[in-house]
Amino acid sequence: MKFKHSHLIIAIGLLGSISAQSQILNANDKGASPLMISNDTDTVRLYGLIDLTLGQKNNANAAGKTQFDMPVAFFSGNRWGIDGSHALANSGGLKAIFKLESEYEVATGNMDTPGVLFNRDAWLGMQSESLGKITLGRQNTLAREFSKTYGDAYGPAAVNLEEGGYTNNNNFKQFIYYSGSATGTRYDKGIVWKKQFGAIVAGGGYQIGGVPGDSTTGTTQSAGLAYNGGALNISGFVNTANVSGYKNDAYSIGGNLELGEVRLNTGYVNYKAAQPVAIGNRKEDAYTVSAIYHPAGRIDYQIGWQTMNATNAALNGSGYVINAFGNAGSATKTGTGKRQTTYASMFYHFDARTELYVAVDQLKTDGGYKAAQANGFTSQNEFAVGMRFKF
Repeated sequence: MKFKHSHLIIAIGLLGSISAQSQILNANDKGASPLMISNDTDTVRLYGLIDLTLGQKNNANAAGKTQFDMPVAFFSGNRWGIDGSHALANSGGLKAIFKLESEYEVATGNMDTPGVLFNRDAWLGMQSESLGKITLGRQNTLAREFSKTYGDAYGPAAVNLEEGGYTNNNNFKQFIYYSGSATGTRYDKGIVWKKQFGAIVAGGGYQIGGVPGDSTTGTTQSAGLAYNGGALNISGFVNTANVSGYKNDAYSIGGNLELGEVRLNTGYVNYKAAQPVAIGNRKEDAYTVSAIYHPAGRIDYQIGWQTMNATNAALNGSGYVINAFGNAGSATKTGTGKRQTTYASMFYHFDARTELYVAVDQLKTDGGYKAAQANGFTSQNEFAVGMRFKF
């Protein structure tokens, strides 16, 4: 109850800061949220997303039992947030911008990250046509933003200046980890710049480590470049992070091609990570292909496949491969093998804000590659149905 009250107080305070002359927009206004307040210089928006999933999977524990549950949402992290902008007078179109976004679990009402109110986003920045967009604070990694167009079948076709990205809690949310940082797939203490130059989008990202007397541990440096060609879109990134004293490097290239009602996506990642001397370093190549079929009407379809080919990957204490950009500092054993996932889904859209979905995936591993999700088994099948609503 304490957090619910604090959420309400924050929302009311920010919305109330707009002048009495502000216009309250409704859901019928083009591009508007039903909870937006705007005037000539200021805009503040209260928004959110609710994704509820019913799912079943086999090999759900060490005994190989099948589980039926209402798990953490399959496709989207449940969230509520506040964002906004303030136009700065006599500045050539410069705006101050901000975003605060919190994630929760709809099945239980719990915070996604206990004790962290704005675990998805908490940043402040500036934006203009000439400057681009620069944001400082907790936010998506830059590499994540430049791989979202090909990392799976669900991202946007073109790279843009807004945050977006991958699915949420399933066996095919894996390419996102190559877009990681010293603090996972979001920066803490991050600085991100993105700018559009016609069909070209460029960006740079830096994460401050903040370790006294140490300018490298906990830092991340990234660069991204994209071409938005309409029917053909290409993007990629280079990404380096120091994770607890060990260097992790990745580069990636991919894109998508629109062929009428079908969009094809494909991408490649090369990943290398320093590990303790006793176990040696890690090398990895990963590939993804997927497609989305969006015919006229309310239904669209997605299908995809990905493989992660790991050599000498550090294992955690339970014998499972540590995700890319994970902390391997205490690892004493490694595994070599492949992790492959095939997936498919179908969405029924009532309108732009409300939809139903059904999805399946199959995870398979071989060699010394053991995935934590499969609890020591070499395969796992998932089935999910759900509803997603945006406000």
